[in-house]
Amino acid sequence: MVVALVVCIIIILALIVKLIVMKRSLRSISSQFQDIVNTDTNAVIGVSSADGDVKRLASSINKTLVDLRKEHHRYEEGDMEMKMALTNISHDLRTPLTAICGHLELVRDEEMSSEVRRVIEIIEDRALYMKKLTEELFEFSLIMTSDENVPKEETLINQVLEHTLIDFYAALTNKGIEPKIDITETKVIRKVNKQQLDRVFSNLISNAIKYSDGDLEVSLSDTGAVVFANDAKGMDKLQTEKLFNRFYTVESARNSTGLGLSIAKKFVEENGGTIGADYENGRLIITITL
Repeated sequence: MVVALVVCIIIILALIVKLIVMKRSLRSISSQFQDIVNTDTNAVIGVSSADGDVKRLASSINKTLVDLRKEHHRYEEGDMEMKMALTNISHDLRTPLTAICGHLELVRDEEMSSEVRRVIEIIEDRALYMKKLTEELFEFSLIMTSDENVPKEETLINQVLEHTLIDFYAALTNKGIEPKIDITETKVIRKVNKQQLDRVFSNLISNAIKYSDGDLEVSLSDTGAVVFANDAKGMDKLQTEKLFNRFYTVESARNSTGLGLSIAKKFVEENGGTIGADYENGRLIITITL
């Protein structure tokens, strides 16, 4: 009876020791996995445990990590090739389009019938539109392929927002939009790139001009939250979720590449902020937090 009890105690102690060792091995695997995922390394998970199941688990994870690295490298190479192709194609299109627009401008001074002049004006309008889109595409490709760290400095957000609104005031009023502006008197200072921030605000106002049903509210809070809100009853939540996707446009924005908000998102994130869009009660609300 005593012998059986001793054997049971030994077995229980052995199982406890094995459980402790396995838990330690699993914690080690978890820690190594996090380190490998968070760093660009070709390291694999190593285990000191002699347990076969733990070794098989580590081996399976290592195989998955190798496959993921291959897919990630393939994606990066493909993404870079696509960006370079966009840069080259948009650059190659700019020269002939500029020449076409120049020749059309010369033709306008020649004697021609009213019908021919009407056709020339249509061609010129479409050529200028294509030139504009090509320039947007070229700029976008340069921005997306640039790895340079832009300089940042202490910037008064209130002032940048005010200046951008002044620059766009005529364009807004021409569209029948009288903006409601609520900018805090508290100085909101952030370390950002001033030119990029101005571009973000410009893109959002341009977006409002395209999507708004006739209104625009712009606010800056003490905490640095910038909100652009306007009625946009032609939209819905699904469209709102896609607004920051590259090349996405909604029905009312056909005269656009859909790159403005993608550029805004990239610039906001490069300056340590966040940007998001909501759709509530027929209103499009875009919020930037700096």
